[in-house]
Amino acid sequence: MQLEMFQIDAFTDRLFGGNSAAVVPLQTWLPDALMQSIAVENNLSETAFFVRQPDGTYAIRWFSPLSEIAFCGHATLASAFVLFRQDSAVKKVTFTAPAVGSIDVAQRADGRITMRFPLRAPEPAERIPPALLKGLSIAPSEVLVSDQAWFALYENEQSVREVVPVPELLATLGPLDVVVTAPGLDHDFVSRYFWPANGGLEDPVTGSIHAGLAPLWAVRLGKSDLVAQQASARSGIVYCQVMPKHVLVSGDAVLFLQGIIQLPD
Repeated sequence: MQLEMFQIDAFTDRLFGGNSAAVVPLQTWLPDALMQSIAVENNLSETAFFVRQPDGTYAIRWFSPLSEIAFCGHATLASAFVLFRQDSAVKKVTFTAPAVGSIDVAQRADGRITMRFPLRAPEPAERIPPALLKGLSIAPSEVLVSDQAWFALYENEQSVREVVPVPELLATLGPLDVVVTAPGLDHDFVSRYFWPANGGLEDPVTGSIHAGLAPLWAVRLGKSDLVAQQASARSGIVYCQVMPKHVLVSGDAVLFLQGIIQLPD
């Protein structure tokens, strides 16, 4: 059996930046174990699989090298990029996933892709786990939490760039991940994302967490349109617009690789 696969750099307009995702379009679902094995073999932050549904939407699933992920932004952007590239007449698609429902995606005239995510603002943490505080080399000034991650807030961008995670401690916080964030110097806010329990030490660019970061900083900065930088080694730019119940998360993408997966018949 042969499967077409694409590798896309998402949230960047240049190769070798942003976050890489593998995209595997399917006619029907493969066994879960096989999709996980493909993700392990790819060894990228995520591998996305999608299947077109009778109503024209696409059911989508995301796998890290460790496990299936409930919600992934950059691999959704990458999947939409593949669909738009395959048919230039298509400018809008809808993905569906149990954790987030429908994700409407549109491509602008300049090629930038906009995804509509549910608003997932964090709340103040009633209890801060000791592993979180011990797992970050710089103590945060404030801690919030969402269904996806612990939010460690800092006063400045330098702290976000300099903080060193202790993966063995942060891994004990699973299934929640950890995002560190602060106001930015050249961007509205910056962040880094650590997820040793679910995928790896540091995710290069995490689209999904901006459904929580954007509403957080929109309130604190007094603006609904924000430009964010994820300050990983690869770096990436995320454009956000906060609405009453949704967050529009936008970014660029570039094709790195197109090939064929060879599987036994």
